Amino acid sequence: MPETTTTAPAVTPTDAATIVARLVGDRAGDWDRTGRIPTQVLRELHTTGLLAPQIPTDYGGPGWNSLHTGQFTAQVGSLCSSLRSVMTSQGMAAWTVERLADRTQARSLLPRLASTDTAAVAFTEPQAGSDLSAMTTTATITGDTLRLNGHKVWVTAADHADLLLTFARLGDQAAVVVVPRTTPGVRVRRRAEPLGCRAAGHADVWFDAVRLPTSSLLGAGGQSMSLLVTTALSYGRLSVAWGCVGILRACLSAATEHAGTRHQFGRPLALHQLVARHLADLWSAEQIATRLCEHASRCWDTGSPDVVTATVLAKYVSSRNATRAAADAVQVLASAGAVDGHSVARAYRDAKLMEIIEGSTEMCQLMLADHAVNRR
Repeated sequence: MPETTTTAPAVTPTDAATIVARLVGDRAGDWDRTGRIPTQVLRELHTTGLLAPQIPTDYGGPGWNSLHTGQFTAQVGSLCSSLRSVMTSQGMAAWTVERLADRTQARSLLPRLASTDTAAVAFTEPQAGSDLSAMTTTATITGDTLRLNGHKVWVTAADHADLLLTFARLGDQAAVVVVPRTTPGVRVRRRAEPLGCRAAGHADVWFDAVRLPTSSLLGAGGQSMSLLVTTALSYGRLSVAWGCVGILRACLSAATEHAGTRHQFGRPLALHQLVARHLADLWSAEQIATRLCEHASRCWDTGSPDVVTATVLAKYVSSRNATRAAADAVQVLASAGAVDGHSVARAYRDAKLMEIIEGSTEMCQLMLADHAVNRR
């Protein structure tokens, strides 16, 4: 892979907020209905480095810390969970390269991920979600050629991707292979009408005797599968958690606006005690999720040994809060929010997926229970 250099985008979190508000505007509902984020939107975010703002400045990225990235992720999540999902995928790919690639690979791949190439991370299989031992995709090496065979499902952003970072078995161990989408033998089929995040480009991917140079293998390969997947998921879980903060904020905004202006029995809905209870629960859920995400990002930025547990906790609580809060918001808006494309209708569908991806609620519960037992 040839070395690449580029100039770091001079974009601040304040600039980013303005850019994404302009790009999304009120169009997220249309994107959800059509199942497509316009290419020019992704291109503009790419040219400013905002698809993966934690990429270091040495590699052409903005070089933000986790807290600034998280706050921006929450803003994007409040506008469009599909776009936030593409950002999460891009950040996971960049973080995986940053952690596993050798110097030459990093100098080639990270500038591309910062400004030109969209990436997806492929590890889920039909019989291997959280059960890594069931993964069957294989990479074999003969001389200077790598051959990849397998089938991945529900790969976020794969339909948008130029590069597919693919987790595979390499003998008795595992590896991550960087696969250009245009490589012969690669087939991508978009998932039609998923429950939520409909414009995020979810797709199934097949690798049929795909031949690549061995330089496509990140680092030396041969790591444990659990280590490789955890590397990618550590970024993804925190990004999803911040995205759920965005969902919570969108639901809180829509519900309080409606309850403050809609009148029933001669007074605003917000003054009816049972409705007020929903608003209180919405606000509490958003505040709790925000504080947990802030704590996890600070652990990330300071290199705290508590970062893994803090990240799992943030993802677990934020996703569960978002699911319940979205249901509360639909309840408050009633028929006004039961319209395809409305922000709370989208949130109701999108939030449920957040309890499944990057470690299901049940897997998070097992990890947190294990932590609780072992901390004694």
